Amino acid sequence: MGLVSAAILAYLVSTLWQWYRLSHVPGPFWAAFSKFWMVKESLKGRQPAAIKEVTDKYGSLARIGPNELVTDDPEVLRRMMAVRSVYTRGPWYDAMRFDPTKDNLFSMRDEVAHTKLRAKMAAGYSGKENESMEGTIDAVIARLVNLIETKYISTPNDYRPMDFAQKAQYFTLDIISYLAFGQAFGYLEEDDDVFDYIKITNTFIPIMMIISNVPSLARLLQSRFLRGLMPKESDRLGFGAFIGVAKKVVAERFGPSAKSQPDMLGSFIRHGLTQEEASGEALLQVIAGSDTSASTIRFVMLFILTNPTVYKRLQSEIDNLIASGKISSPVKDSEGRQIPYLQACIKEGLRLWPPASGAFFKEVPVGGDVIDGKFIPAGTQIGSSPIGIHRSKKIFGADAELFRPERWLEADAEHFAQMNSTVDLVFHYGKYQCLGKSVALMEFNKIFVELFRRFDFTIVNPEKPVKIQNAGIWIIEDFWIRICRRDL
Repeated sequence: MGLVSAAILAYLVSTLWQWYRLSHVPGPFWAAFSKFWMVKESLKGRQPAAIKEVTDKYGSLARIGPNELVTDDPEVLRRMMAVRSVYTRGPWYDAMRFDPTKDNLFSMRDEVAHTKLRAKMAAGYSGKENESMEGTIDAVIARLVNLIETKYISTPNDYRPMDFAQKAQYFTLDIISYLAFGQAFGYLEEDDDVFDYIKITNTFIPIMMIISNVPSLARLLQSRFLRGLMPKESDRLGFGAFIGVAKKVVAERFGPSAKSQPDMLGSFIRHGLTQEEASGEALLQVIAGSDTSASTIRFVMLFILTNPTVYKRLQSEIDNLIASGKISSPVKDSEGRQIPYLQACIKEGLRLWPPASGAFFKEVPVGGDVIDGKFIPAGTQIGSSPIGIHRSKKIFGADAELFRPERWLEADAEHFAQMNSTVDLVFHYGKYQCLGKSVALMEFNKIFVELFRRFDFTIVNPEKPVKIQNAGIWIIEDFWIRICRRDL
């Protein structure tokens, strides 16, 4: 009994100390004593919305766990992620290992190793070393257009609805697999969920994001005793099958007769990635690059189709630029960047529904920090409130909850710069900025032009146009649309 009493006393003292060290930061009362609040909101699929409600109620810096705070201040996030910042990634990232035996660029917490690996990979994401990038995206858009033309055109006598949510992810999966491995996995060609990847990841990633709230549980699952429960390369379908494909393709590129290729994987190899590193990073590209880009494409499309004035203005802008010879066929990335209303629509879509909506906790360095006028001790985990940041009325105006692309055209230069730098945080910042940013923006700059120049779209179920869940990423399903050829 003495040991039991001592254990209970030790637990109570530890709990009270944890509560006390951050008791000056407001937040939901019970969240200060356990991670139940965080796990509960993850299980309900509404953690980003719940975190915004917390920062709205308790202030820009709020407490959501025994050692976890969140902020909706863009300046605090920039300071934490700056190149010379002494903040580091917190244990939250331990759950982001796709292969339980090793880290990838996203899960890596060793700052020196992360910087070195990132430097080796950066060139592969640029158009300088990856000269085929824009042509690859054009080729995959052409496949999407062909799929629509051959299977999903409706007429007065023929009704062929298409799930745009599904096809948007087929599109991004084919692009990123083409860029990562030098060959598309064939989602658009097969018009099918190859390897059951989407089905499996829609189950696996929500679990991974829930576990990220309890990093010790992630480390337990990745231990040699339990890692057999994780996806593995011998699996025939899903996540594990992707691991196997990644390793097979990369092994071929490291073979004795292999030649250097002008793609991402070729760049990674030329810059010194080992075979094991290249396998892990190619896999990361597919997982991280396809879901986030697909989410933005879906949301921008949803907002356009549910706002008739936006739809009409965007399509007119595209038509006028085509008529004046300012848009090529296919549209060039450089041309897409110069289409004002298109860019406003893209920025609004990124802003209202940030594609990666996890908390991304960073660890307060030795010596602590002062945030929002409060001293925060070393070791505290500080995450972001992504929806709170990007729907800030202070930054974006009283109608910040509204999709209104015009705000980007009405803003003066100073206000535009403030809004733009805030939206850029969806790609993170500084030493943690997403390497795939240029790829994603190139996709956005092209796909909407190529679709709206050719087709007219109607939402099939206006009373409930789409199903949306959150699991750190957005799981978006049943976005059914009717597509007709335009009479030009």
